[in-house]
Amino acid sequence: MGEPVAFISRFRIKPGQRDAYEQLAAEVTPRIESEWPWTLVYLLFLGPDDELTIIHVFGDADAMDRHAEAAKAHSGRAMALFEPLGWEIYGRAGVAVRTALEAAAQQAGVPLMVYPEFTSGFVRLSAPPESDG
Repeated sequence: MGEPVAFISRFRIKPGQRDAYEQLAAEVTPRIESEWPWTLVYLLFLGPDDELTIIHVFGDADAMDRHAEAAKAHSGRAMALFEPLGWEIYGRAGVAVRTALEAAAQQAGVPLMVYPEFTSGFVRLSAPPESDG
């Protein structure tokens, strides 16, 4: 496995689309968890004014490529609900994914921030039980 890649997407849910977003999230999240094992982290957070942040973490650039390819089948439905606010890549994404995101960001007029150098870190899959000592 190569270096990890984190990908953060930021959107605003379009007016009147909150219920459709909630239905989509309820449908897609369990599918990604069960059918896309290369996606290590998939978290969705809502903030003020229906701002949505989606956090993905992949073991390496190849895993991000696989996620991006699988997501093509669903992205049109999702993007109909959202207004892009920007994207962030942490780590070295594959050339095809980065190129596609650069084009999408330019078309939407939003930033794509790239932080390519992984220096240190880990992912803990579960916390150890607390001891009484």
